[in-house]
Amino acid sequence: MSFNPLRERGIPLDEQLRDWRELNVTPIDPDHADPYTRCRIITMNGIESEAVQFSHQLARHCPDLEIKQHLALVRQVEAQQQKAVNWLLSGLASALETSIAYEQTAVDLTSWVARTEPAPHLKQAYEFGLLEHVDHLYRFAHLYELTEHRRAEKIVDHLTEIMPGRPTRLHHRDPRDNVRQHYGRENAAPVSKLHALTITAVEQQIMTYTMNLGPTFAQPLARRLYQEIALVEEAHVTHYESLMDPCESWWEMLLNHEYNECYLYYSFMETEPDPRVKRLWELHLAMELEHLRLAAELFRKHDGRDPEQVCAAELPAPVTFEPGRTYLRELAAAQLDYTTQGTGYVQAAHARFERAQQAIMGGEQAPSERVVEDNLARSGQAHRPRTNGERPVPEGSRRS
Repeated sequence: MSFNPLRERGIPLDEQLRDWRELNVTPIDPDHADPYTRCRIITMNGIESEAVQFSHQLARHCPDLEIKQHLALVRQVEAQQQKAVNWLLSGLASALETSIAYEQTAVDLTSWVARTEPAPHLKQAYEFGLLEHVDHLYRFAHLYELTEHRRAEKIVDHLTEIMPGRPTRLHHRDPRDNVRQHYGRENAAPVSKLHALTITAVEQQIMTYTMNLGPTFAQPLARRLYQEIALVEEAHVTHYESLMDPCESWWEMLLNHEYNECYLYYSFMETEPDPRVKRLWELHLAMELEHLRLAAELFRKHDGRDPEQVCAAELPAPVTFEPGRTYLRELAAAQLDYTTQGTGYVQAAHARFERAQQAIMGGEQAPSERVVEDNLARSGQAHRPRTNGERPVPEGSRRS
Protein backbone atom coordinates (compact mmCIF):
# COMPACT_ATOMS: atom_id res chain seq x y z
CA MET A 1 0.00 0.00 0.00
CA SER A 2 1.39 3.42 -0.96
CA PHE A 3 2.14 5.92 1.78
CA ASN A 4 2.42 9.64 1.07
CA PRO A 5 3.73 11.38 4.22
CA LEU A 6 2.78 14.77 2.77
CA ARG A 7 -0.89 13.77 3.01
CA GLU A 8 -0.76 12.26 6.50
CA ARG A 9 -1.31 13.98 9.84
CA GLY A 10 0.77 13.25 12.90
CA ILE A 11 0.82 14.21 16.57
CA PRO A 12 0.38 17.98 17.12
CA LEU A 13 3.69 19.62 18.03
CA ASP A 14 2.50 20.85 21.42
CA GLU A 15 1.75 17.23 22.42
CA GLN A 16 5.16 15.81 21.48
CA LEU A 17 7.32 16.63 24.50
CA ARG A 18 8.11 13.69 26.80
CA ASP A 19 9.26 13.57 30.41
CA TRP A 20 12.39 11.94 31.84
CA ARG A 21 10.73 8.57 32.41
CA GLU A 22 9.57 8.33 28.81
CA LEU A 23 13.00 9.24 27.45
CA ASN A 24 14.89 6.86 29.73
CA VAL A 25 14.14 3.84 27.54
CA THR A 26 15.24 0.30 28.39
CA PRO A 27 18.26 -0.58 26.24
CA ILE A 28 18.43 -3.61 23.98
CA ASP A 29 20.34 -6.69 25.10
CA PRO A 30 23.61 -6.60 23.10
CA ASP A 31 23.99 -10.39 23.31
CA HIS A 32 20.50 -11.35 22.15
CA ALA A 33 19.08 -8.46 20.10
CA ASP A 34 18.96 -8.71 16.31
CA PRO A 35 22.16 -7.00 15.07
CA TYR A 36 20.10 -5.19 12.46
CA THR A 37 17.93 -3.70 15.22
CA ARG A 38 21.16 -2.18 16.54
CA CYS A 39 22.00 -0.98 13.01
CA ARG A 40 18.63 0.73 12.74
CA ILE A 41 19.24 2.41 16.11
CA ILE A 42 22.67 3.66 15.00
CA THR A 43 21.19 4.90 11.73
CA MET A 44 18.41 6.87 13.39
CA ASN A 45 20.82 8.30 15.94
CA GLY A 46 22.81 9.73 13.03
CA ILE A 47 19.67 10.97 11.30
CA GLU A 48 18.35 12.71 14.40
CA SER A 49 21.77 14.19 15.20
CA GLU A 50 21.91 15.61 11.68
CA ALA A 51 18.38 17.01 12.08
CA VAL A 52 19.42 18.91 15.21
CA GLN A 53 22.66 20.19 13.66
CA PHE A 54 20.94 21.28 10.45
CA SER A 55 18.26 23.11 12.44
CA HIS A 56 20.96 24.99 14.34
CA GLN A 57 22.67 25.98 11.08
CA LEU A 58 19.38 27.19 9.59
CA ALA A 59 18.66 29.23 12.73
CA ARG A 60 22.09 30.85 12.54
CA HIS A 61 21.34 32.01 9.00
CA CYS A 62 17.75 33.13 9.63
CA PRO A 63 16.98 36.72 10.72
CA ASP A 64 13.27 36.05 11.38
CA LEU A 65 12.68 35.73 15.15
CA GLU A 66 9.39 33.88 14.74
CA ILE A 67 10.97 31.24 12.48
CA LYS A 68 13.90 30.87 14.88
CA GLN A 69 11.44 30.24 17.70
CA HIS A 70 9.57 27.69 15.59
CA LEU A 71 12.82 25.90 14.78
CA ALA A 72 13.71 25.83 18.49
CA LEU A 73 10.40 24.13 19.31
CA VAL A 74 10.83 21.42 16.66
CA ARG A 75 14.52 21.04 17.51
CA GLN A 76 13.68 20.32 21.15
CA VAL A 77 11.57 17.37 20.03
CA GLU A 78 14.28 16.20 17.59
CA ALA A 79 16.78 16.33 20.45
CA GLN A 80 14.46 14.21 22.59
CA GLN A 81 14.07 11.74 19.75
CA GLN A 82 17.84 11.47 19.42
CA LYS A 83 18.21 10.75 23.13
CA ALA A 84 15.47 8.10 23.15
CA VAL A 85 16.98 6.39 20.10
CA ASN A 86 20.61 6.53 21.21
CA TRP A 87 19.75 5.39 24.74
CA LEU A 88 18.47 2.13 23.26
CA LEU A 89 22.13 1.11 22.96
CA SER A 90 23.39 -0.82 25.96
CA GLY A 91 26.23 0.17 28.26
CA LEU A 92 27.03 -3.54 28.58
CA ALA A 93 28.71 -3.46 25.16
CA SER A 94 32.31 -2.28 25.15
CA ALA A 95 33.25 0.86 23.21
CA LEU A 96 35.05 -1.28 20.63
CA GLU A 97 32.03 -3.57 20.24
CA THR A 98 29.91 -0.49 19.53
CA SER A 99 32.48 0.68 16.97
CA ILE A 100 32.15 -2.67 15.20
CA ALA A 101 28.36 -2.23 15.23
CA TYR A 102 28.81 1.25 13.72
CA GLU A 103 30.90 -0.19 10.91
CA GLN A 104 28.42 -3.01 10.31
CA THR A 105 25.78 -0.30 9.94
CA ALA A 106 27.94 1.58 7.45
CA VAL A 107 28.64 -1.54 5.38
CA ASP A 108 25.13 -2.90 5.08
CA LEU A 109 23.34 0.47 4.81
CA THR A 110 25.73 1.74 2.12
CA SER A 111 25.48 -1.61 0.35
CA TRP A 112 21.69 -1.33 0.20
CA VAL A 113 21.85 2.28 -1.01
CA ALA A 114 24.45 1.45 -3.68
CA ARG A 115 22.34 -1.44 -5.01
CA THR A 116 19.18 0.66 -5.21
CA GLU A 117 20.59 4.02 -6.37
CA PRO A 118 19.30 4.88 -9.89
CA ALA A 119 21.93 7.50 -10.85
CA PRO A 120 25.18 5.88 -12.13
CA HIS A 121 27.57 8.55 -10.78
CA LEU A 122 25.95 8.43 -7.33
CA LYS A 123 25.96 4.63 -7.32
CA GLN A 124 29.69 4.71 -8.09
CA ALA A 125 30.31 7.10 -5.19
CA TYR A 126 28.57 4.75 -2.76
CA GLU A 127 30.38 1.69 -4.13
CA PHE A 128 33.72 3.45 -3.74
CA GLY A 129 33.04 4.37 -0.12
CA LEU A 130 31.55 0.96 0.63
CA LEU A 131 34.83 -0.88 0.03
CA GLU A 132 36.45 1.42 2.58
CA HIS A 133 33.73 0.79 5.18
CA VAL A 134 34.36 -2.93 4.65
CA ASP A 135 38.02 -2.47 5.48
CA HIS A 136 37.35 -0.39 8.60
CA LEU A 137 35.17 -3.19 9.93
CA TYR A 138 38.00 -5.63 9.19
CA ARG A 139 40.62 -3.51 11.03
CA PHE A 140 38.41 -3.00 14.10
CA ALA A 141 37.68 -6.73 14.15
CA HIS A 142 41.42 -7.42 14.40
CA LEU A 143 41.79 -4.85 17.18
CA TYR A 144 38.89 -6.50 19.02
CA GLU A 145 40.49 -9.93 18.84
CA LEU A 146 43.90 -8.52 19.77
CA THR A 147 42.72 -6.55 22.83
CA GLU A 148 39.54 -8.29 24.02
CA HIS A 149 40.37 -11.81 22.70
CA ARG A 150 36.97 -12.31 21.14
CA ARG A 151 35.72 -12.60 17.60
CA ALA A 152 33.74 -9.86 15.92
CA GLU A 153 31.64 -12.41 14.01
CA LYS A 154 29.50 -12.84 17.12
CA ILE A 155 28.74 -9.11 17.20
CA VAL A 156 27.65 -8.99 13.55
CA ASP A 157 26.08 -12.47 13.88
CA HIS A 158 27.73 -13.54 10.58
CA LEU A 159 25.25 -11.32 8.73
CA THR A 160 28.04 -9.05 7.51
CA GLU A 161 31.18 -10.68 6.17
CA ILE A 162 34.36 -9.50 7.86
CA MET A 163 36.93 -9.36 5.09
CA PRO A 164 39.58 -7.00 3.73
CA GLY A 165 38.31 -4.14 1.62
CA ARG A 166 40.32 -1.38 0.00
CA PRO A 167 43.25 -1.15 2.47
CA THR A 168 42.76 1.68 4.94
CA ARG A 169 46.28 2.96 4.34
CA LEU A 170 45.13 3.88 0.80
CA HIS A 171 42.19 5.98 2.02
CA HIS A 172 44.42 8.96 2.77
CA ARG A 173 43.97 11.03 -0.38
CA ASP A 174 44.45 14.67 -1.27
CA PRO A 175 41.31 16.39 0.12
CA ARG A 176 40.53 17.89 -3.27
CA ASP A 177 40.08 14.38 -4.64
CA ASN A 178 37.39 13.62 -2.04
CA VAL A 179 34.95 16.11 -3.60
CA ARG A 180 32.46 14.50 -5.98
CA GLN A 181 30.09 15.92 -8.59
CA HIS A 182 26.72 16.75 -7.03
CA TYR A 183 23.33 15.72 -8.35
CA GLY A 184 21.13 18.36 -10.00
CA ARG A 185 18.19 19.32 -7.81
CA GLU A 186 15.94 19.85 -10.83
CA ASN A 187 16.39 16.41 -12.37
CA ALA A 188 17.58 14.08 -9.60
CA ALA A 189 15.21 11.29 -8.58
CA PRO A 190 13.65 12.01 -5.16
CA VAL A 191 15.14 8.79 -3.80
CA SER A 192 18.63 9.94 -4.82
CA LYS A 193 18.25 12.97 -2.57
CA LEU A 194 17.17 10.76 0.31
CA HIS A 195 20.10 8.40 -0.23
CA ALA A 196 22.65 11.21 -0.17
CA LEU A 197 21.16 12.77 2.93
CA THR A 198 20.97 9.42 4.75
CA ILE A 199 24.53 8.29 4.03
CA THR A 200 25.96 11.73 4.80
CA ALA A 201 24.17 11.86 8.16
CA VAL A 202 25.22 8.36 9.19
CA GLU A 203 28.80 8.89 8.05
CA GLN A 204 28.90 12.15 10.01
CA GLN A 205 27.74 10.28 13.11
CA ILE A 206 30.43 7.61 12.61
CA MET A 207 33.07 10.33 12.22
CA THR A 208 31.98 12.06 15.43
CA TYR A 209 31.78 8.83 17.41
CA THR A 210 35.20 7.59 16.22
CA MET A 211 37.10 10.83 16.77
CA ASN A 212 35.64 11.34 20.25
CA LEU A 213 36.08 7.72 21.35
CA GLY A 214 39.70 7.30 20.23
CA PRO A 215 41.44 9.18 23.06
CA THR A 216 39.53 7.21 25.70
CA PHE A 217 41.63 4.11 24.98
CA ALA A 218 44.82 3.46 26.93
CA GLN A 219 46.33 0.94 24.50
CA PRO A 220 48.65 2.86 22.11
CA LEU A 221 47.77 0.87 18.98
CA ALA A 222 44.05 1.34 19.61
CA ARG A 223 44.52 5.10 19.96
CA ARG A 224 46.49 5.23 16.72
CA LEU A 225 44.00 3.09 14.78
CA TYR A 226 41.06 5.21 15.92
CA GLN A 227 42.95 8.36 14.94
CA GLU A 228 43.70 6.97 11.49
CA ILE A 229 40.15 5.84 10.82
CA ALA A 230 38.66 9.05 12.23
CA LEU A 231 40.66 11.03 9.67
CA VAL A 232 39.28 8.82 6.91
CA GLU A 233 35.73 9.24 8.20
CA GLU A 234 36.10 13.01 7.85
CA ALA A 235 37.14 12.48 4.23
CA HIS A 236 34.08 10.28 3.77
CA VAL A 237 31.80 13.06 5.02
CA THR A 238 33.38 15.33 2.39
CA HIS A 239 32.86 12.61 -0.23
CA TYR A 240 29.16 12.08 0.55
CA GLU A 241 28.05 15.62 1.41
CA SER A 242 29.43 16.86 -1.92
CA LEU A 243 26.84 14.68 -3.70
CA MET A 244 24.04 17.03 -2.60
CA ASP A 245 23.14 20.04 -4.75
CA PRO A 246 24.35 23.18 -2.93
CA CYS A 247 21.78 25.25 -4.82
CA GLU A 248 18.89 23.80 -2.83
CA SER A 249 17.32 26.53 -0.73
CA TRP A 250 17.28 26.32 3.07
CA TRP A 251 13.55 25.55 2.90
CA GLU A 252 14.07 22.77 0.36
CA MET A 253 16.81 21.26 2.52
CA LEU A 254 14.54 21.45 5.58
CA LEU A 255 11.75 19.75 3.64
CA ASN A 256 14.11 16.98 2.48
CA HIS A 257 15.37 16.42 6.02
CA GLU A 258 11.87 15.99 7.42
CA TYR A 259 10.69 13.83 4.51
CA ASN A 260 13.75 11.61 4.92
CA GLU A 261 13.06 11.14 8.63
CA CYS A 262 9.52 10.03 7.78
CA TYR A 263 10.90 7.67 5.14
CA LEU A 264 13.38 6.03 7.49
CA TYR A 265 11.06 5.71 10.47
CA TYR A 266 8.42 4.20 8.18
CA SER A 267 11.01 1.82 6.67
CA PHE A 268 12.22 0.65 10.06
CA MET A 269 8.70 0.37 11.44
CA GLU A 270 7.94 -1.99 8.55
CA THR A 271 11.05 -4.15 9.04
CA GLU A 272 11.68 -4.10 12.83
CA PRO A 273 11.22 -7.50 14.58
CA ASP A 274 11.54 -6.17 18.15
CA PRO A 275 8.02 -5.07 19.23
CA ARG A 276 9.29 -2.59 21.83
CA VAL A 277 11.66 -0.86 19.40
CA LYS A 278 9.04 -0.95 16.67
CA ARG A 279 6.68 1.02 18.93
CA LEU A 280 9.32 3.74 19.22
CA TRP A 281 9.68 3.90 15.42
CA GLU A 282 5.89 4.23 15.15
CA LEU A 283 5.79 7.02 17.75
CA HIS A 284 8.61 8.95 16.09
CA LEU A 285 7.01 8.57 12.67
CA ALA A 286 3.82 10.15 14.02
CA MET A 287 5.91 13.03 15.36
CA GLU A 288 7.85 13.45 12.12
CA LEU A 289 4.69 13.61 10.04
CA GLU A 290 3.82 16.82 11.90
CA HIS A 291 7.38 18.14 11.49
CA LEU A 292 7.08 17.47 7.76
CA ARG A 293 3.72 19.26 7.57
CA LEU A 294 5.20 22.32 9.24
CA ALA A 295 8.28 22.23 6.98
CA ALA A 296 5.98 21.99 3.96
CA GLU A 297 4.19 25.15 5.10
CA LEU A 298 7.49 27.01 5.36
CA PHE A 299 8.50 25.68 1.95
CA ARG A 300 5.30 26.91 0.32
CA LYS A 301 5.59 30.31 1.98
CA HIS A 302 9.27 31.02 1.41
CA ASP A 303 10.15 28.92 -1.64
CA GLY A 304 6.89 29.51 -3.49
CA ARG A 305 6.53 25.92 -4.68
CA ASP A 306 4.41 22.92 -3.81
CA PRO A 307 6.28 20.27 -1.78
CA GLU A 308 5.25 17.53 -4.23
CA GLN A 309 7.35 19.31 -6.87
CA VAL A 310 10.37 18.28 -4.78
CA CYS A 311 9.34 15.17 -2.86
CA ALA A 312 8.01 11.86 -4.12
CA ALA A 313 4.22 11.46 -4.06
CA GLU A 314 4.72 8.20 -2.16
CA LEU A 315 7.58 6.73 -0.17
CA PRO A 316 10.12 4.63 -2.06
CA ALA A 317 10.64 0.97 -1.17
CA PRO A 318 11.62 0.65 2.51
CA VAL A 319 15.30 0.85 3.44
CA THR A 320 16.29 -2.70 4.38
CA PHE A 321 19.25 -4.11 6.27
CA GLU A 322 20.20 -7.45 4.74
CA PRO A 323 23.34 -9.48 4.06
CA GLY A 324 25.09 -8.62 0.80
CA ARG A 325 28.05 -10.98 0.72
CA THR A 326 27.93 -11.82 -2.99
CA TYR A 327 27.58 -8.18 -3.98
CA LEU A 328 30.50 -7.14 -1.75
CA ARG A 329 32.74 -9.89 -3.09
CA GLU A 330 31.98 -8.97 -6.70
CA LEU A 331 32.56 -5.30 -5.93
CA ALA A 332 35.89 -6.04 -4.22
CA ALA A 333 37.05 -8.13 -7.16
CA ALA A 334 36.22 -5.32 -9.62
CA GLN A 335 37.01 -2.06 -7.80
CA LEU A 336 39.45 -2.70 -4.98
CA ASP A 337 42.32 -0.85 -6.69
CA TYR A 338 40.31 2.31 -7.44
CA THR A 339 41.31 5.71 -6.12
CA THR A 340 39.98 9.18 -6.91
CA GLN A 341 41.35 11.94 -9.11
CA GLY A 342 39.36 15.12 -9.31
CA THR A 343 35.71 14.09 -9.37
CA GLY A 344 36.51 10.83 -11.17
CA TYR A 345 37.99 7.42 -10.38
CA VAL A 346 41.24 5.88 -11.61
CA GLN A 347 42.94 2.53 -11.12
CA ALA A 348 46.49 3.81 -10.78
CA ALA A 349 48.13 6.03 -8.17
CA HIS A 350 48.90 9.57 -9.37
CA ALA A 351 51.26 12.30 -8.19
CA ARG A 352 48.76 14.07 -5.94
CA PHE A 353 47.74 10.78 -4.31
CA GLU A 354 51.38 9.82 -3.71
CA ARG A 355 52.15 13.19 -2.10
CA ALA A 356 49.16 12.82 0.24
CA GLN A 357 50.32 9.31 1.19
CA GLN A 358 53.86 10.46 1.96
CA ALA A 359 52.60 13.39 4.03
CA ILE A 360 50.39 11.30 6.34
CA MET A 361 52.61 8.23 6.65
CA GLY A 362 55.77 10.12 7.59
CA GLY A 363 57.82 7.05 6.74
CA GLU A 364 56.00 4.88 9.30
CA GLN A 365 53.70 1.88 8.96
CA ALA A 366 49.99 2.69 9.08
CA PRO A 367 48.25 1.64 12.33
CA SER A 368 45.66 -0.18 10.20
CA GLU A 369 48.44 -2.43 8.87
CA ARG A 370 50.09 -2.92 12.24
CA VAL A 371 46.89 -4.10 13.95
CA VAL A 372 46.39 -6.89 11.40
CA GLU A 373 50.03 -8.00 11.58
CA ASP A 374 50.04 -8.03 15.38
CA ASN A 375 46.81 -9.97 15.61
CA LEU A 376 47.76 -12.54 12.99
CA ALA A 377 51.10 -13.02 14.73
CA ARG A 378 49.32 -13.62 18.04
CA SER A 379 46.48 -15.81 16.80
CA GLY A 380 48.35 -17.64 14.05
CA GLN A 381 45.18 -18.05 12.02
CA ALA A 382 43.00 -16.24 9.52
CA HIS A 383 40.46 -13.91 11.05
CA ARG A 384 37.29 -15.69 9.99
CA PRO A 385 36.12 -19.06 8.68
CA ARG A 386 35.71 -19.04 4.90
CA THR A 387 32.02 -19.87 4.97
CA ASN A 388 31.48 -18.32 1.55
CA GLY A 389 34.53 -19.61 -0.31
CA GLU A 390 37.88 -17.97 -0.84
CA ARG A 391 38.01 -14.22 -0.49
CA PRO A 392 38.66 -11.95 -3.48
CA VAL A 393 41.64 -10.67 -1.45
CA PRO A 394 43.51 -13.29 0.60
CA GLU A 395 44.09 -12.31 4.23
CA GLY A 396 47.58 -10.96 4.83
CA SER A 397 48.22 -10.38 1.11
CA ARG A 398 49.82 -7.17 -0.14
CA ARG A 399 46.36 -5.88 -1.11
CA SER A 400 44.96 -6.36 2.38
